[in-house]
Amino acid sequence: MTRTVCIIGAAALPVGKWQKPADAPEQVLEHELLAGLVLDAVADAGVERGDIGAMAFSQCRPYTLQKYFATFMAHYLRLPCTGTVAEVLGNGMTAGLAFEQAANDILLGRARVALALGVNFESATSAAEHMMSSMRATGDVDFQVPFGITPIAWYAMDAARYIHEHASSRAELASVAVKNRAHAALNPIAQFRKPITLEDVLAQPMIVEPLGLFEVPPRGDGAVVLVLAEEDVARGLGRPYVRVRSRGFFHEGAHQISEVPNDMIRLISAETAGRTAYEAAGVGPADMDFAELYAPCTIVEVLASEALGLLPRGQGARAAAAGETSLGGRIPICTSGGLQSRGHPAYVTPFYSLFECAEQLRGRAGARQVPNARLGVTSAELGNYNAALVHVLEAVR
Repeated sequence: MTRTVCIIGAAALPVGKWQKPADAPEQVLEHELLAGLVLDAVADAGVERGDIGAMAFSQCRPYTLQKYFATFMAHYLRLPCTGTVAEVLGNGMTAGLAFEQAANDILLGRARVALALGVNFESATSAAEHMMSSMRATGDVDFQVPFGITPIAWYAMDAARYIHEHASSRAELASVAVKNRAHAALNPIAQFRKPITLEDVLAQPMIVEPLGLFEVPPRGDGAVVLVLAEEDVARGLGRPYVRVRSRGFFHEGAHQISEVPNDMIRLISAETAGRTAYEAAGVGPADMDFAELYAPCTIVEVLASEALGLLPRGQGARAAAAGETSLGGRIPICTSGGLQSRGHPAYVTPFYSLFECAEQLRGRAGARQVPNARLGVTSAELGNYNAALVHVLEAVR
């Protein structure tokens, strides 16, 4: 029997600072916050609690004290499951892989309804601790870490190379941040919603040349719950839903920055995963109505959009500066506000992308709605896009 997975319900916490310092007299507890979103998402889906057969969690940040979080939540929710109850970890792709786990339980017939969910708390953790445990140590600890290189540093190298090879400019790249803030201003769950100008972006202190403060992601907390179901369940609810039309994945066998000579501004994994997803769906990049990309920095959005065929290679930054990737443009990208403005609670960031797609494809995005949106594409990544996970999603109304 061939099964199809659909998103039938969703709830998301506004990205911001929810974690409290360890010595604060009152604490916001991750499990209580997430449980409230479960109730909201299940109500949005229109299913019963007893219909849920599996739960796939993005693993919490190491700063969350409660370990074995998935089974703890199953107990807290009093939710027995016949499918899998598990936590998934995969760097920036963590939530994307949790979504895959929940979808696979449905595709394998283990559950008819499943939750893909998670919470990411980090904002009250000191910058020094976060840098040492979550940033520097992501690279090769014997090769990269002793030199202090971090993800923002390698993205900055990508930006410098892109500007050099394609006769671009920092201003063209910075226009991505301006566009994303304009989108975030229309998104009630975005972390930063005050509009900014190109001059504002260029005036910010440099983080790593040529990327300034508004061109890199902020730290923030967040939580998302997505309700997935077999299509016959979704169809029987009599309300709009989102069909997962296809997926593509590719890992190039490299970790973060490879020592093997390569084209550092050609994202091979995104090209390959995107091609697989398009072919499986029987569509092409020109058929997409919008895209919600995992792109921590402005340059990453440009490179990912080119790799997925949404824009010609070497033209992504110019297209953004010309308004082609803005709402009302040829191909709106990151209508949520993207990682620079919607926010980047890393272990749940791909959930936020899927949440935005669910809002757009169900016609619930309000002032940032893409008219008549029918097809959307999402991406998630590991390292400097050393691996990519791409989904093509379709509206069913």
